[in-house]
Amino acid sequence: MYDWSLKKLKRLFVAVIGFTILAVGIAMIVLPGPAIVVIPLALGILATEFAWAHRLLRLVRERIQRSANNRRSNNQSKTKENTI
Repeated sequence: MYDWSLKKLKRLFVAVIGFTILAVGIAMIVLPGPAIVVIPLALGILATEFAWAHRLLRLVRERIQRSANNRRSNNQSKTKENTI
């Protein structure tokens, strides 16, 4: 009984902290702030207890990586155009 209660309490604690940070991150999309850092951080916290958050975090990581790769390739093509 005691072990079950601690597991539920930990899950509740992670959910409250994770959703609070996620809400702040979502607000930072409109307000000034580093939303692109805060939202994955919140998903990382939630992913410790929830499978849906783990899947969403993987999706966000892939999109950020794809965006970074696109920026690098665009910058390289612009540099080549300027040198020619």
